[in-house]
Amino acid sequence: MKALKTAQRVADEHERQRAEALGARERRVKECETKLQELENYEANYAREFARRARDGMGGAGLREFQTFLARLGEAVQQQREIVRRARAERDSDLTVWQHAAQRAEMVDRVVKRREREELQAQDRKEQRESDERAQRRPARNLDVST
Repeated sequence: MKALKTAQRVADEHERQRAEALGARERRVKECETKLQELENYEANYAREFARRARDGMGGAGLREFQTFLARLGEAVQQQREIVRRARAERDSDLTVWQHAAQRAEMVDRVVKRREREELQAQDRKEQRESDERAQRRPARNLDVST
């Protein structure tokens, strides 16, 4: 039983560690998504500003600078989207690992509980047998004393 309890502690600890890792991955996904949203908002605002200035009239050099920066901003958004995609994939992978660890921990818990139940039932049967034996000996002694 001691080995089962040790296995139970190890499985529970492994499951807890996997849950913590999953939580960290989830936080990373949220951070990456937030950064992506910020970049997309900045890009949209910059594009609006570019359109406004182009309407109002701007020189060729200013136009090229805006376009160059807007292109770089678009690349940054694409890179951040890729970072978000990878972060989500890592999170999904950690979710699968945690689910397996949780299933193993649950399985070990069930084995331990079943073993504890079996040991308790065996102890109950032993105590009942001993009680029955004592009960059978008592009347026999009473008969011997009275004859």
